[in-house]
Amino acid sequence: MNIIGGPASQLLAGRVSGSLKSNLLISEFKKFPDGELYTRVIDDIGSEVTIIQSTVNDSDLVALLQLIDACSEASRVNVVIPYMGYARQDKQFKKGEPISARAIARTIQADNVYTINIHDISILDYFDAKAVNLDATPLIGKYIKNMEFNDPLIIAPDDGAINIAKSASVELGIDYDYLEKTRLTGETVSIHQKNIDVKGRDIIIIDDIISTGGTMAETISMLRKQGAHEVFAACVHPVLSNNAILKLFKAGVKGIISTDTIDKGVSVVSAAPVIASVI
Repeated sequence: MNIIGGPASQLLAGRVSGSLKSNLLISEFKKFPDGELYTRVIDDIGSEVTIIQSTVNDSDLVALLQLIDACSEASRVNVVIPYMGYARQDKQFKKGEPISARAIARTIQADNVYTINIHDISILDYFDAKAVNLDATPLIGKYIKNMEFNDPLIIAPDDGAINIAKSASVELGIDYDYLEKTRLTGETVSIHQKNIDVKGRDIIIIDDIISTGGTMAETISMLRKQGAHEVFAACVHPVLSNNAILKLFKAGVKGIISTDTIDKGVSVVSAAPVIASVI
């Protein structure tokens, strides 16, 4: 098995290769003066290859498509998309809108596709390949297990993330709960307090994605006002766009814990074991 790491997932690809003791191929990525992307796999691709590439932005998607095409002579091509951009656009809310997740999925030509904690499992049906969604939240649970907490509680910011909170809490053997969140607009949400006793406790808020940080910051602030001792933010995908990290610390977060599906400074948990287990 040969491993190719795309430009957005070089660290994760290296960790997967190390875990499997497989051959990590060297690729070259650069841009032409007109902004177009140039991609080349320098090493021999071989008969079976796994491409690991998150599509955080449009350029990352182009790089993934180029890598897939470069491997067209391989007998089997597996594609791992740790973080899939456009996955949150999985429904048509207004007439004339595309289902962008479907549009992106249809561009991926491979034998097997693996995603990690994708926004909605129904997106897998759009791939023209066997598609499997992997769960990295137990890995976050294992990381948290080695930290010292005072009467810890895992909280999901809404009922949509309750399964994520449950998955992480199983590893820890601690309680979990969720808050009630109502989305008012694309950027504005309302968080309703539940009857959760957090006074004097350490709280770990966990979600699949932290993007702008607005919802998470509001949740942290609310829990601190309720008397929580320390509040940590955890997620699988640390998009953390613009000033999201500043928002979280201003709200009183003690620390941020995430995986390396997107390589950020807070990516302290590697998703490599869950990828290695399936490929």
